[in-house]
Parts: sequence; C-alpha cells; structure tokens
Amino acid sequence: MNKTVHKSNHLNKHNRWGYYFLIPFVVIFVVFQLVPLISTIYNSFFENYMSGLKQVGPRFVGFANFKALISSGDLFVYFKNTMIMWALGFVPQILVSLLLGAWFTDPALRLKGQRFFKTVIYLPNLIMASAFSMLFFTLFSDSGPVNSILLQIGVLSKAFKFMSNVWSVRGLVAMMNFLMWFGNTTILLMAGMMGIDQSLFEAAEVDGASARQIFFRITLPLLRPILIYVMITSLIGGLQMFDVPQVLTNGKGDPMRSSMTLIMYLNKHLFSKNYGMAGALSVILLIITGILSIIVFRVSAADEVRGGRHRDRDKLVKEEES
Repeated sequence: MNKTVHKSNHLNKHNRWGYYFLIPFVVIFVVFQLVPLISTIYNSFFENYMSGLKQVGPRFVGFANFKALISSGDLFVYFKNTMIMWALGFVPQILVSLLLGAWFTDPALRLKGQRFFKTVIYLPNLIMASAFSMLFFTLFSDSGPVNSILLQIGVLSKAFKFMSNVWSVRGLVAMMNFLMWFGNTTILLMAGMMGIDQSLFEAAEVDGASARQIFFRITLPLLRPILIYVMITSLIGGLQMFDVPQVLTNGKGDPMRSSMTLIMYLNKHLFSKNYGMAGALSVILLIITGILSIIVFRVSAADEVRGGRHRDRDKLVKEEES
C-alpha cells in the first residue's frame, strides 16, 4: 500500500513539470492571441472611427458593420481576387513539390547533390516578401530588365506594361508566392514520403507495378494527411496574403482593384482608424477561414472513405478469384 502511494506521489511530481512547461505557451496564447481575438470581436459591434480630428464613438451598433461590409459588394470582389491569386500560386506549387519530393526520395534515381538542391529550393522561403516584391517590381517595370531583354531579342515591339495589366499583376503575385513557398512544401512532402514503409514499394515492384501506379496507388493515398495539412495551411496563408501585393501595387491593388486582397482591404480600415469596420472584417475573415478549412477537411475525408471502400472491394474480388 505504501509503495503504491509513494509511486503515485512520484508520478504526480513528474506530471507537475509538464504543467510548468505549458505555462509559457498558455501565457503567450492568452496575451497575444486570445485577448486580441476577444477584443476584435467586441470592437466589431461598435461604431468607432476618426472623422478628421474628431473621434466618433465607440457607440454600440450591433451587426451594422457586418451589414455594411456585405452590402457594399467590395468584400466579395476582394475575396475573389484573393482566391484567384492563391490558386494560381498553389496549384503549380503542389505539383512541383510532389514531383521534386518523388525525385529526391526515389532510391532508384540516386540523384547526386541532393543536400545542395534541397538547400537551394528552400532559400527563397528565407527572403522577406517585401524584398521579393521590390525585386519583381524593378524587374517587370516599364523600363526594367525584362522589358529590355524582350525588346532586344525582338519578342516585343514596345514595352509591355506588366503593372497595368490585370492578369500580369495577378500572375506576378502568384509567381512570387510560388517561389517563396514551394521549397517549404517540398520539404514537408519529402518528410511524408520518407515515412512510408519501403516494403510497400518493394512489394508493388515485385507485383509488376509501374512507377506511375506506385505513385498514384501507394504514395499519394498515404500522403493524404500531409496534403490536407499543406492545403489548409496554404489556404490560411492565402487568405492572409498582404505583403506581396501591397508592395507590388503600392497598396492600391491596381489595376482597377484587381489585386486588392482581403487583408489589404482590412489594412485600409485600420489606416483610416475605422476600428469597428476593421473588427467586423476580421471576424468575417475568421469565419471564412474556418468554413473553407472544414470544407477541405470534409472533402478529403470523404475521398479517403471512398478510397477505402474501393480497396476493400478490390480485395474481396481478388479473394473470390483466388
């Protein structure tokens, strides 16, 4: 009995250390995330802005800020812009990352200098987005190096105005996001691929499966958790897209607001000290992010269930044939 009590006390002492180590995280979370979140939701129900040098509010207005944002139509336009630029960058990002991950983790290829190439593809992720944007702004300006080269080789007869064309600006934003993040995505996918049991690949090769069949029937299904994580985090990052289009278009979202994102729209309200509208937009962004993340998770989970049913059916057919 005494031994049991002594052992229980010993375990409780060890468990206390776990709670002690959690204290810094809990304090940081409460101070820097929970309190600002509650404050933002609270401010979203108030009219609180500057009119010249005069402070208007705070005055409780209920859902008036939300109604004003939705009825204006700008919210849907900027959401569409954000999603278009995110999709243009994410689709090539995931395809290139899957290809590079498959190459680097394939023992049959025996690629040389893997460490060097892994470092190189990850380096753009370390560069500040503002510096990247300034570089692209200089490269693709009307008198920049890209236009000069295209004019000299005869591809263009006159300088192309990259910053005045809707799709060229969107394409540049998507390209920068792709270059900055495909290295990080590649590393994550490679980690997932290296965690797959190699005996599965060996068994598939013995059964005569081709490299394409192995990739689509074994690698991709087992990578599903990592792919869901990458897609959700990329989606959240896309909704928070700000620095690249902000610097590239000087905060205007030109041409014709076609590159204005939701966070740039939020920044305009904060810059004009309209805290009520900014709070309401932040809450709407939180809701949109949650809904889209749930949709991605649900769709992926449904695909996994269907895939499991197909695999079970194929297994039963093979057993019956044998």
